[in-house]
Amino acid sequence: MKLVITMSRRFGTGASMIAQELSERLGIPVYDKVYIEQKLGEHEYETEAEAIRKLAEAPCIILGRCACDILKDRMNVLNILVCASKNDRIQRIMKLEGCSYEQAEKELEETDHERAAYYYEHTGKTWGDVNDYHMILDTSELGIDNCANILMQYFERLEYI
Repeated sequence: MKLVITMSRRFGTGASMIAQELSERLGIPVYDKVYIEQKLGEHEYETEAEAIRKLAEAPCIILGRCACDILKDRMNVLNILVCASKNDRIQRIMKLEGCSYEQAEKELEETDHERAAYYYEHTGKTWGDVNDYHMILDTSELGIDNCANILMQYFERLEYI
């Protein structure tokens, strides 16, 4: 099966690390905002939705960009939401960006607000609604490293890989 994974995430959850690990283990690319906006800038696609639909014609991982909603009618798509406790997210941001607790908290709140507004603007839905996802992974409880292993075991069990 040509598995396409969409990964929505709160800021600071470590989802990009999970996506990168899965990419390496599955041998499939990860597409994110930077990649998609670059292709739009090169006029390879007219809209993000067109880009996502085209990219999803082959196995891949798509981070954010409302991909779970854009690809909701496809049978080969697994929609994942990655979350974590606010404090864990702040600590991760502080470590990655070398900033204070207050700066990390502000960045977290602003980024989450922007993502929620973007999602609502493009889908008319509430970002993070559990009904939009097949699986929710909490990196505070499971650990970032374990999440990729959990997903690989799931894919093997269902014979996706």
